[in-house]
Amino acid sequence: MLKPSIKAFALLILVLAAYTCIDPYYPELDDYESLLVVEGLVTDETAPYEVRLSRSIEHEDSIPEKINDAEIFISDETGNKSYFRNYGNGIYRTDPAGFKGEAGKTYTLHINTANGKEYKSEPVLMLPVPGIENLYYEKDEEYSNNQSERNEGIRIFVDTEQGTDDIDYVRWEYEETWKFRLSDYKRFTYINDSVILPVNVLKEFCWRTNKSSVILTGSVLPGHDYQIKKAPVCFIPTGISDRMTLQYSILVRQYSVSREAYEFWNNLKQVNETGGTIFDKQPYAVISNIKNINDPGEKVLGYFQVSALRQVRKYITPGDIYELGLPFFQYDCKRYEVSPEDYPPPSTTLPLMTWDELYNMFIRTGNFTFVEPLYDAATRKLSKLVFTENICSDCSLTGITEKPGWWIDLN
Repeated sequence: MLKPSIKAFALLILVLAAYTCIDPYYPELDDYESLLVVEGLVTDETAPYEVRLSRSIEHEDSIPEKINDAEIFISDETGNKSYFRNYGNGIYRTDPAGFKGEAGKTYTLHINTANGKEYKSEPVLMLPVPGIENLYYEKDEEYSNNQSERNEGIRIFVDTEQGTDDIDYVRWEYEETWKFRLSDYKRFTYINDSVILPVNVLKEFCWRTNKSSVILTGSVLPGHDYQIKKAPVCFIPTGISDRMTLQYSILVRQYSVSREAYEFWNNLKQVNETGGTIFDKQPYAVISNIKNINDPGEKVLGYFQVSALRQVRKYITPGDIYELGLPFFQYDCKRYEVSPEDYPPPSTTLPLMTWDELYNMFIRTGNFTFVEPLYDAATRKLSKLVFTENICSDCSLTGITEKPGWWIDLN
């Protein structure tokens, strides 16, 4: 039987992995306990702050129980309180007009559950955070996960501005968004061989967003002017990713963290880097700054974070990649240009299929999209119908067609 501390930490890794996209390890646990899981972050930006409440899960096939009947508020050192509104699905948010975090202040999270339990975090000081001095990229290479293939691409780095002697640790998150266009987006709608109409609203361009799935932390080293230089953020293999085909943007968020929070994130990172197993290293103790005030021995999973925030966005274009001599991504999409003559009947006494029958043969599979007609240059008669796989024609299957409001087209 696993010791309680090991079980609890295994559950911590499992639950937080569900939110951070870290590949978790799922041990078989005896005497399973359903533990309160808390996710909360307060910054100094003008935005609603969010707390998520749920119960830990026993294994990967379980569905976490969301807690929707709690009262949550934040207090500061002066006794001011700001309450969270219940939005369902275990999500609680503040009113951005009514509460904004401030560096130098101390905040405490309070949770009162419907069964009468009261939880409270340790008071957490919002430390200042240095600005981001530079967000840049360099040509680099990286091996695939199985070490069998070397991929060229760019690695994105961040430099912090010079800080002060009270700033020792930071954490980064990033959000990527890129514009892309599929090779054969749908341009026409087939009615019959005499009526083929242009599509009213083309799904030519789409945008896709991806949030960081790794833990990125940094510490200021002595003798470096309280700066962090060339901290790696992410690697993009330009030949196997469509991120750089039209235009790419990355938003890097830099958070101040305390020593305790830094250790919390680093412990999670180190356990994940072992491959997810808790048995190939000495397990770390459960780190949580939230306790049941009437039962301090109850285990609570999660960490209430209070961080000042700075963020910077950078755009990268295909021209930038071309200057580095890097490979470009090509969609692996097959284009089917077909006519009834390509599908002769089994007997010469039978007629050729009609254009309608040809169209229906492709469409009824559910796997293909009609793209456009082709016409004979001399006779101007219909000569081919063009189909491609759905994933190669409709960019909204993997992205959104509405341009983000903040997006700036550089081309």
